[in-house]
Amino acid sequence: MEEHQLIRFVAGPDSVVTPDLARKLPGRGIWVAADRASVDTAVKKGLFSRAAKTKLVAPAGLADQVDALLHRRCLDSLGLARRGGDIISGFEKVLSSIRGGKAAWLVEASDGAADGRRKLLSAFRTSPSPPQLVGVFSSEELGLALGGENVIHTAFLAGRASGHWTKDVHRLAGFRPLLPEGWREE
Repeated sequence: MEEHQLIRFVAGPDSVVTPDLARKLPGRGIWVAADRASVDTAVKKGLFSRAAKTKLVAPAGLADQVDALLHRRCLDSLGLARRGGDIISGFEKVLSSIRGGKAAWLVEASDGAADGRRKLLSAFRTSPSPPQLVGVFSSEELGLALGGENVIHTAFLAGRASGHWTKDVHRLAGFRPLLPEGWREE
């Protein structure tokens, strides 16, 4: 398994297992597959203590904590990418980037209207190089991350920044579905 498919944990103060999503905390890393089942199994079977060769305490709800941290990390990365010019928002701009093959990701608000999403997904399906799709963030969360109001349609343009974001989103997919259940029919 490659490193970007793993979550790093370290022994924090008081011997508490601490997620290290940025992989920068000091200490020997304990690596676990980036999915809820693997983290839950590691907690239940005491695998953190075994790997560290010392008694560690894994907090209850560690998988939920990792989920929330990854969710926040992805949103923060969107804000940084917007300031770097790698994010565009608005229906027409996003549609143009999809048709032009410039979008690496189509980021749709989970609570956006189905009509606009259907039109973008139609272009998405016929694009020569379709972007990946994520709909895990609400319009309020996207608005806060991107500094706008009522943010529904967003495209993350292809480039180095989208590659880093892709790794985090794929890790997040191990903890929650990237598309709302109602979108499957569209």
